[in-house]
This record gives sequence, C-alpha cells and structure tokens, in this order.
Amino acid sequence: MRRATRTVASTFGVIMSLAGLEHGVGEILQGSVPPPGLMFESWPHSELFRIMAGEPAMSVIPNLLASGVLTVLISVVALIWSVAFLDRKNGGPVLMFLSLLLLLVGGGIAPPLMGVIAGAAATRIGKPVRRWRDPGRDTPPLLARLWPIFLAASALAYFTLLPGIPIASQFVELQDPAIVAYLALFSFATLLLAVLAALAWDSYQAGKVEANRTPQA
Repeated sequence: MRRATRTVASTFGVIMSLAGLEHGVGEILQGSVPPPGLMFESWPHSELFRIMAGEPAMSVIPNLLASGVLTVLISVVALIWSVAFLDRKNGGPVLMFLSLLLLLVGGGIAPPLMGVIAGAAATRIGKPVRRWRDPGRDTPPLLARLWPIFLAASALAYFTLLPGIPIASQFVELQDPAIVAYLALFSFATLLLAVLAALAWDSYQAGKVEANRTPQA
C-alpha cells in the first residue's frame, strides 16, 4: 500500500545524496582554503563541469576542505537514511533536515531542494489522501497509473543532466548551455508529478484495502 510514495521519495533521496557526494569531492580536492564567498564553484578548474558552471554551491563553513568533508559525511548519512529508514515515524522530516544541512555546508543548490521534496513526500507515507481513496472505482485514476512513468522520466532527465551532459560535452560541442536549465526544470517538474501520482496510487490502494476489510451487509 505504501510502495509508490516510498519508492519515489527513496529514489530521489538517493539521487540527492549522490549529487551531494559529487559536490563534496570537488570541494575536498580544492584543499584547505577559504571559499571566495558564500557562493562558490565546487569544481572551478574542471573542464568536465565547465558546462555546469563549475557546479555552484554555498557554505557557511569558511574552509573548503572542511565543507567537503562535512558534505560527504552528510551525504552518506542521507543515502543510508533514504534506503533504510525513510518509512519510519520521522523519516521525512529527518531527510528534509539533512537536505538543509547539505545546502549549508556545500552540497549544491538543486540537490538539497530535491531532497526537501523527497522528504516532504516521505511525510505522506501511510497517509492516504481522502479524495483518491474512492473504493468504488474499478481502476486507479489515470494520474495514479502514471507514477512509474513520471518517476522514470524525472530520474532519466537528472542523469542526462549529470553526468550525461558533462560527459557528452567532452565529445560534442554543445552550443546552448540553456539545455542544462531545461533539463533541470523538466526533472523537477516530473518529480513533483511523480510525488502527486504516487500519493494518488497509494491512496487508491488504501481505499481498496479498507473496503475489503469492511464487513459486507
């Protein structure tokens, strides 16, 4: 009954964690130096990440090595949490908290936002939405049936964005850097649709289970 919502939240909790790790490695490699400002590039000297604007991040820690180490540690904790503990009582809020920590220590900008969305979705695990619980329907709503498609589209768009675009840029000249923004917007839009669709699916399934448990007159 809780499979769809947990799957979506866990998938993007893992993706957020991997993206945070990548930022952290770039910061560690810059060494024990202060960042140029609150906002900085995780990979400022990497040709691979040039099309990604050096992977922007922010940190309240005045040392890039320390920022990178903290980013890697928090990313590992978030990864484990997303895989093993997301359906616990405070699974969603903890993931949101870890995502905000990542934002503050150098885990990038988009990945923590993704983690917050995943954490918010996780708060609805086991909490069906009433309007989608209609047990009288023979089939789930169309939105509900599309949750795997939205999830796959969002994940594919993200992995096309990273590492796909940086790798492709080493072999093909990409004339329009706006493709990065387009893919990012598409990934976030389909992530939000995947969350809504997963909630619709789980709510419908919960309604069916409840109807089957209700004694018939």
